[in-house]
Amino acid sequence: MKNTDWKKLQNGSDIRGVALQGIAGQEVNLTPKVVSQIAQAFCQWLAKKIGANDLVIAVGMDSRLSGESLKSAFIDACIRAGVQVLDCGMASTPAMFMTTVTEPFKADGGVMLTASHLPFNRNGLKFFTADGGLEKTDITEILNYCEDGVELNADHGLCEKIPFVDAYSAILANRICEEVKADDFTKPLKGFKIIVDAGNGAGGFYADKVLKVLGANVEGSQFLDPDGNFPNHIPNPEDPDAMASICEAVKKHKADLGIIFDTDVDRSAIVDQDGNPVNRNELVALSAAIVNDENPGSTVVTDSITSDGLAWFINEHLGMKHHRFKRGYKNVINESIRLNKEGEESCLAIETSGHAALKENYFLDDGAYLATKIVIKMAKLAKEGKKLSDLITALPVPAESKEYRIGITTEDFKTHGEAVIEKLTAFANDNAGWEVVPNNYEGVRVSCKNDNEKGWFLLRLSLHDPVIPLNIESDLEGGVEIIAKQLVDFFSSIENLDLTTFKK
Repeated sequence: MKNTDWKKLQNGSDIRGVALQGIAGQEVNLTPKVVSQIAQAFCQWLAKKIGANDLVIAVGMDSRLSGESLKSAFIDACIRAGVQVLDCGMASTPAMFMTTVTEPFKADGGVMLTASHLPFNRNGLKFFTADGGLEKTDITEILNYCEDGVELNADHGLCEKIPFVDAYSAILANRICEEVKADDFTKPLKGFKIIVDAGNGAGGFYADKVLKVLGANVEGSQFLDPDGNFPNHIPNPEDPDAMASICEAVKKHKADLGIIFDTDVDRSAIVDQDGNPVNRNELVALSAAIVNDENPGSTVVTDSITSDGLAWFINEHLGMKHHRFKRGYKNVINESIRLNKEGEESCLAIETSGHAALKENYFLDDGAYLATKIVIKMAKLAKEGKKLSDLITALPVPAESKEYRIGITTEDFKTHGEAVIEKLTAFANDNAGWEVVPNNYEGVRVSCKNDNEKGWFLLRLSLHDPVIPLNIESDLEGGVEIIAKQLVDFFSSIENLDLTTFKK
């Protein structure tokens, strides 16, 4: 492959590509041969990092149709490089990190074959060491090794199949037992009905190997069987159809709680006992409230599109500190880690997408761990006659919110997008009733204080695509449309923008 082709496989701190045919215009670029070369490069990178060649690497996959063939290619390449491989089979992304810190496995590296919630034809790789997920610069270095075509010369390695998800599930189950401290210690969830929606991804284990083992009634759980065709709905807690499906299941079965995972279980969201979705700002608020009970007054790092109501809830209602940062789960996590290193306690880093990382859990974005924290809190509150929803009743909810995705039609989309943001900043400063929000780390955020608006908007560059997403919220019915109309008039004067998103 050409150097430019290798670069196209990088997606921030992950590798992603097209692994199967089936969607017009999307050429396959993540083949078993390509994955084999990536495996060799990762082995070389890891050997250099730890200063040893006798490596142990754990490999897992989600339910994607291309998963088995790509995993086999990765493992075979590792074996040829003299590596001892732990084949974890169907697993979750967080579980693959845990292979590096859990006795007796303690792998030098963990690798997950996944493309999260992307369509069936996509796949990718996420990499871990005991220090956490690899950074963008690490992925660039690995792909540069691929370009050089250097292979390791070593003796023939070995491969051992291990049911690591069982060990990982036991860690979560034990945590629930120890924290709930029920009269029946080993069955702390007896009497609770909890529904899990795995979206036919890798998260079905949570129903059977964690909740059911602890006494919960999981009847009504859905789409637990792995199926890379994703026949029921997109495995994504942000998808409206996915959330509507689990909300209906919770209502139908009169469950105490619903839990929904994305494909590789690094994200989750919940549904309360009344069938109401708790995701995005509500999930951030609930997570913050739980963390605040254990670490009062600490800093919560979120992404840039969180609401003004959430900021009030964290700062004023909980007495914590809200630090709104950039989109991108690695950005949010790394910022929280940075704050801790500088002496500011930050115990929660969370995106509205559902990526949530806690200081107590290696700052690993783990949907199953977040779900476990919520389950524990639910069981504790039940002893007091309270519900999870009681924790966030004070959270202000906007009357309207909407995201528009404005396309950029010029090749140098990043430079053009930055120019649009700069022009909008000047426009907002001259617009009566609008105020550019200070200390904003991404794009431009504007508070709209006019009587018919009562809201805010954020314009930012997409992390990877030729798009500038625009988020608008208002506390008034019709407020979003009023704000949007002024912005459309502004955008219409700028070339190389596709404004069809406003016509949907």
